[in-house]
Amino acid sequence: MTPTRLGDLRISGERLWASLCETAQFGAIPGTDRGMCRITLSDEDIAVRRWFVAACEAVGMSVTTDQIGTIYARRPGSDADLAPIAIGSHLDTQPTGGRFDGILGVLAGLELVRTLHDAGITTRHPIEVINWTNEEGARFAPAMVASGVFAGEFTLDHALAQTDRDGVTLGEALARSGFAGDELPGGHRLAAHFELHIEQGPVLEAEGLEIGVVSGVQGIRWYDVTVRGQTCHAGTTPMHLRRDALHAAARLALAVDAIGRSDPGASLSTIGLFQAYPGSRNTAPGEVRLTVDLRHPQVPGLDTMEAALRRAIEALQAELRVAITLTPVWSSPPVEFDPDVLSAIAAATRRLGYSHRTMQSGAGHDSVYTARVAPTGMIFVPCEQGISHNIAENITPAQAEQGANVLLQAVLDYDRGANA
Repeated sequence: MTPTRLGDLRISGERLWASLCETAQFGAIPGTDRGMCRITLSDEDIAVRRWFVAACEAVGMSVTTDQIGTIYARRPGSDADLAPIAIGSHLDTQPTGGRFDGILGVLAGLELVRTLHDAGITTRHPIEVINWTNEEGARFAPAMVASGVFAGEFTLDHALAQTDRDGVTLGEALARSGFAGDELPGGHRLAAHFELHIEQGPVLEAEGLEIGVVSGVQGIRWYDVTVRGQTCHAGTTPMHLRRDALHAAARLALAVDAIGRSDPGASLSTIGLFQAYPGSRNTAPGEVRLTVDLRHPQVPGLDTMEAALRRAIEALQAELRVAITLTPVWSSPPVEFDPDVLSAIAAATRRLGYSHRTMQSGAGHDSVYTARVAPTGMIFVPCEQGISHNIAENITPAQAEQGANVLLQAVLDYDRGANA
């Protein structure tokens, strides 16, 4: 098949959408149109993993798993000496997430292979479709843990020892799932890593654009915070004598919000969890636990935000007579993606005639870690109102098809290029 004919190749949008609808049965939240709860290594995640393995094997792919449960489905290439071009994302979701975050990238990779299979095309490189374990970090912190182990950011033992809220370790959940493989994470090299994902933000939709060519990912830092004061009776302790942990935590929440607004257009801050103890209506809390998420495109910006957070904590401790512990949980520095991969994505987008822009991702993705060990790039498609990590998350069949066609053509371009 000539390069011209390869350039005419398109995925089946109808088949891709049918796969997205079929896999949405695994973890669908009753009473919602699109809500999903498919947290890592839950029964629902195990079920969709089995579906994915069977679908890959049905088109002749060989499937292996590594010691942290990441699934690698490989289609051979014509040159056995070349490393695979990987298409990776994730099948797990947030507890109240949607049906497109992550899985679009995995199923688009499967659809790409189905398209090549139907057309009888063999690429030079093997093609590998990857489901990375625990991308979301909703059950086991931190996020993107399997790709992090693959890239050497975390040790395997550290990752497997992480616990969920019930005290179950990732290793225990993995053993139960049947997806604990033999391969050492990072045990084989990748020629490149492509990831298709919904934008999870409103920019593409607001600008009426069809594709985002993702140049990189902003930096992220996560913290656990514990505020300790003194539990006391709500009716007998005068306000000026209290050491109310919730009062201090609320003040800290305001400070965190101000930090996120300090560099408009760049800095972001979020408190995602906020829990008061002992949790009684007529008792002033003696302890509050919360999480802080700071994001910025540049390391100096992150440093400035963290310094402001630490100053706010010191001031509150002195003023309110509480003890505040700040524990760093995860740090992901800003990432710039590979120019050759981005060039292939941009060229494919232009050739297909899709409106597009270059943009940075505000969310973390497995591509953050694969970029450390392989040329990497990402493709965004719009999502309705920019909503994600939410049961209202939505895209159209046309948007899924457009993103998958860009993925297909970009991978074919990269495979034919001088990047072997």
